[in-house]
Amino acid sequence: MDRENVWKSYTSEQQDQLNQVNEKYKVCLDAGKTERECVKLAKEEAEKAGYVSLEEAKAPLKAGDKIYAVGMDKSIALFQIGNQPLEAGMNILGAHIDSPRIDVKQNPLYENEEFAYLDTHYYGGIKKYQWVTLPLALHGVVVKKDGTVIEVNIGEKSEDPVFVITDLLVHLAAKQMEKKAGAVIEGEKLDLLFGSRPLEQAEDLEKEEKEAVKKNVLRILEEYYHMEEEDFVSAELEIVPAGSARDCGIDRSMILAYGQDDRVCAFTSLFAMLDTEAPERTACCILVDKEEIGSVGATGMHSRFFENVIAELVALEGQESELKVRRTLQNSRMLSSDVSAAYDPMYAEVFEKRSSAFFAKGLVFNKFTGSRGKNGSNDANAEYLARIRRAMDQDQVAYQFAELGKVDAGGGGTIAYIMANYGMEVIDSGVAVLSMHAPWEVTSKADVYEAYKGYMAFLKNM
Repeated sequence: MDRENVWKSYTSEQQDQLNQVNEKYKVCLDAGKTERECVKLAKEEAEKAGYVSLEEAKAPLKAGDKIYAVGMDKSIALFQIGNQPLEAGMNILGAHIDSPRIDVKQNPLYENEEFAYLDTHYYGGIKKYQWVTLPLALHGVVVKKDGTVIEVNIGEKSEDPVFVITDLLVHLAAKQMEKKAGAVIEGEKLDLLFGSRPLEQAEDLEKEEKEAVKKNVLRILEEYYHMEEEDFVSAELEIVPAGSARDCGIDRSMILAYGQDDRVCAFTSLFAMLDTEAPERTACCILVDKEEIGSVGATGMHSRFFENVIAELVALEGQESELKVRRTLQNSRMLSSDVSAAYDPMYAEVFEKRSSAFFAKGLVFNKFTGSRGKNGSNDANAEYLARIRRAMDQDQVAYQFAELGKVDAGGGGTIAYIMANYGMEVIDSGVAVLSMHAPWEVTSKADVYEAYKGYMAFLKNM
């Protein structure tokens, strides 16, 4: 169906609300460029809204109780207990807070021809050539042997230095330009240029210092971060584009920023969760790590983190039993809040226009994802889609149904199929994004606003 561009229908009051949501969203994008930073932000906002940690929650649970649980500082689940018992099921918003990036290896620092570099390994699906010659920032943590955690954030302030991955000059790139796009920049060539100034030689030394540039880098790390070279082994350092989220377009109708897949859905889900009051069914928002590499590990959706937290809540409700946990999960309904590919007329050949997501036409629902004949997909049932439509229409949310691209053009997956394994009803829903997985992605402010409204409607009306 042909959906109307929602900009045409907004009242001045709605435009004010839209601007408020998007300004808040940009602030969150700048504060949350890694999964750890996102969890820290979500926890702070939750506590401001009256949420308490699972460890502090008191039995028996009652309607209106607000609880959060954190998993290894990389995942977080928030709950507002509803009027119905947990066994009746929850309304769940689930998004991921990891994004494609470049990670620093465990033994990364080396010197080559008086340049200091950090050796790297890319994370998630990226076009490697997009990451060269950009100003880059370094975010993450270094954990000392005594357990001290040192937070690292270099490259975001105007007075900070930035970093770069170099590229071959075009004058000498004849052979490089003949390569396929996937091989133009090799993974092992994505090393971060980290310094070039040698350590000043002591006056009483006759021999020149070996690897003096590397030694100067280590001196700086020791001075500012009390960090030794060996501490890289127990560090998690992520290389991300430096700079803030910005309004895009002469009409300021769009947002250009890093990590909007999937933080545009994560933050709007968080906003909706925190603004929801007195839900009939228990409302839940879960933000998880590792989706971009298969939802694996202790902080991904495949872990037992969420299931264990539900078991704790059931126990606090006074109904401690495996059966109650299973019924709670099976009777739940979920929006797998993840982005969709926006129709791009510059690359129209890979889209099927009738089944594409468009800018400014609202929250996108994907009945199925996957690739090669829906492989790896959830594929929501028709009855659930009908309830979704009713819930969205009830609160006048603009929405559209779409799929990722043409059949056999490619594909992708989300956390939807993992949660569907519990027998709950799940569908993918999110915001249309241009240049998905690029260092800088583009979204429509109208769609950000409609996603927030849609997630609120889901928590309230389902």
